[in-house]
Amino acid sequence: MNRFLASELKETTPEQCRFQIVPVPFEATVSYGGGTSNGPRAILEASDQLELWDGESIPADEGIFTHTPVDCTGPTEQVLARIEAAVTAASEHGLPVMLGGEHSVTLGALRALKKKHGSFGIVQFDAHADLRKAYEGDPYSHASVMHRALELDIPIFQLGVRAFCTEEVAVRAKHNIPHIDAKELAREPLPERLLPEDFPENIYITFDVDGLDPSVIRATGTPVPGGIHWWQALTLLEKAVENRNVIGCDVVELAPQEGDHASDFAAAQLTYSMLGIIQRSNK
Repeated sequence: MNRFLASELKETTPEQCRFQIVPVPFEATVSYGGGTSNGPRAILEASDQLELWDGESIPADEGIFTHTPVDCTGPTEQVLARIEAAVTAASEHGLPVMLGGEHSVTLGALRALKKKHGSFGIVQFDAHADLRKAYEGDPYSHASVMHRALELDIPIFQLGVRAFCTEEVAVRAKHNIPHIDAKELAREPLPERLLPEDFPENIYITFDVDGLDPSVIRATGTPVPGGIHWWQALTLLEKAVENRNVIGCDVVELAPQEGDHASDFAAAQLTYSMLGIIQRSNK
């Protein structure tokens, strides 16, 4: 089994680690380019090329344990139940860090953490709003995962969106979902405080890699121009976790392409950099 940073870290036990990597190679509803089922393995393999020092600290000092990949065979509801169980188990030892897989996998984590923590909010990095009630008749589509979050009464803050349909515009307005879309991120200075003051103290970060500009990560099912750039993404993450408690996070929708190891490495670096930001902010 591949492990995150296996080239640098000795094997350990989950009890010794703050960061609990949960690979979820699920792919069922991608709507353009495929390959997200290979995303977790690609991130784990690329992590062997990372430096332990992330520029400011060594996140690995907190301990990183990689769990066995979730079994993603069978009907979606069964897979989501397995994801929920895996995230529940991981959260007993530390912070669950899920590697997808398509964005649908986030729902399993949300169900687990809703039971454990009750109230929390989602900070969503994404090119798409993912607010459709269903897509192509499937309520579990990756294009509907944030609509499912609303049904769980979990508030959402969206960053980097630049491709959405009129249904999603209406859902945003109905639920008064706060957001800073990609166009505004490109043209306006960032607010001093990113999240609204009344946003929950506990947050879950879901990072769809298509939220980044394709110049950073091109290997994703639906790359959309005009996205978030690297240092801007890290600044947004730092602002998001300020005065907040991160209870879990994920990196999803990497769809590895032959010859494009830069995207795989960027996704691994994004994961590790996120852990560093959490480490330094959530003592």
